[in-house]
Amino acid sequence: MAPQPEGVRLQKVLSQAGIASRRVAERMIIDGRVEVDGRIVTELGTRVDPDTAVIRVDGARVVLDAEQVYLALNKPLGMLSTMSDDLGRPCIGDLVEHRVRGNKNLFHVGRLDADTEGLILLTNDGELGHRLMHPSYEIPKTYLATVTGHVPRGLGRQLREGVELEDGPARVDDFAVVDAVPGRSLVRVTLHEGRNRIVRRMLAEVGFPVEALVRTDIGGVSLGEQRPGSLRALTRKEIGELYKAVGL
Repeated sequence: MAPQPEGVRLQKVLSQAGIASRRVAERMIIDGRVEVDGRIVTELGTRVDPDTAVIRVDGARVVLDAEQVYLALNKPLGMLSTMSDDLGRPCIGDLVEHRVRGNKNLFHVGRLDADTEGLILLTNDGELGHRLMHPSYEIPKTYLATVTGHVPRGLGRQLREGVELEDGPARVDDFAVVDAVPGRSLVRVTLHEGRNRIVRRMLAEVGFPVEALVRTDIGGVSLGEQRPGSLRALTRKEIGELYKAVGL
């Protein structure tokens, strides 16, 4: 009896990962859209080891491990960015416990202050989580801040050039005024800084204390219409973009 060839056919791996039907996956391979371990593959007979192969479609990495979980949470105001709390205070672990069966060894990627709401990523993918939090990868994060006062035209330039804080200089990547009413302004701030309360400290330093703060984006993942307290699974496209952003 002839020995069975090693590995699994590439089109079957793509189909099982939910990328496309086997027939459509075959067309993707023929069209040169599929990459295995850094090499474009166009042969339909190609076999791969799903446990070790790094597969990309159109440049975005394909997640092959069914046990890996990637979630976006809209953290409500007043909730701690921890998976548990010894004092019984409300924390994001409470939300996960009731909605994700078995908890899946999830951890939060970064954190938000209790008085800040918005987007937090949850995963059990340790390598991705570590890289997303590491400052060297400079993952941009976007916030909407309600500040006291009327914002002058030159403030964005000042923040992009940088302001001096007690723990060193800080600068934003982008800044825009979204809306204004008498005595109050809504601004959008994008930066890749990860220091504690950095948005609040920067805006206070330039004379515009923050009244309310929401994180809306982390890299290619957006909060969109998610309600506070809601969880959703990231799309394959979002996961692929996160992998790409950190060089995985």
